[in-house]
Amino acid sequence: MRVLILGGTADAMALGERLAEQAGIAVTLSLAGRTQQPRAATFPMRIGGFGGLEGLKAWLTDNPTDCVIDATHPFAALISRNAAAACAELEVPLLALHRPQWLKEAGDDWRVVANMNEAAASLGETSRRVFLTIGRQEVAVFAAAPQHRYLVRSIEPIDGALPVPHVTFMLARGPFDEEAELALLRQHEVEIVVAKNSGGLATYGKIAAARRLGIPVVMVSRPKAPEGPSVTNVDEAIAWVGSHRPPP
Repeated sequence: MRVLILGGTADAMALGERLAEQAGIAVTLSLAGRTQQPRAATFPMRIGGFGGLEGLKAWLTDNPTDCVIDATHPFAALISRNAAAACAELEVPLLALHRPQWLKEAGDDWRVVANMNEAAASLGETSRRVFLTIGRQEVAVFAAAPQHRYLVRSIEPIDGALPVPHVTFMLARGPFDEEAELALLRQHEVEIVVAKNSGGLATYGKIAAARRLGIPVVMVSRPKAPEGPSVTNVDEAIAWVGSHRPPP
């Protein structure tokens, strides 16, 4: 059985490793290539985009695949849409594996917004110390609000994508625990956090730390996912793959 995993999350890697251990399953993990040094895998990987919808369809045609699992980041909306369209046209079973989003708890001060433009606007006119934990792809949006002092954390260098007078960059790869995040927020005197509602435990520490300190969080909502079968954890994804295995 040939399985293509569209990856970019820890769940994708964990799923690939567990499927690769099963006899009769050949797994390929596809990464977009945005991270220069991704974690190594014990099974085949391909790095780089497919070239849009037509490129993905061509790849699936040239590499006959029994099922596809979309385990990309919840905010990787384009590849999810392309996967849904390509698999529907080629009649390839598709499953979405996306961890549950975070839910507001007692003590949280969330300002929920639909996108990064709204997030930047919600910071207000008065200068504030802002912790940006949104990756590097959309950081440039905040150049529209240069009055703030930014702390920007990312896995890869930003390369000047945020040209504002006051910005501090830090490179780090999660997971980030709550106590370390608490110390970071205090050290930099953070007044507001901007985060994507990614879900999962690896980056939840900043949300819990902000709650403890009474710091507001601008929470960017997930884009709408394509319709179709979906699960929230690796065990459920493995069961789904098992239900699609061809008879011996």
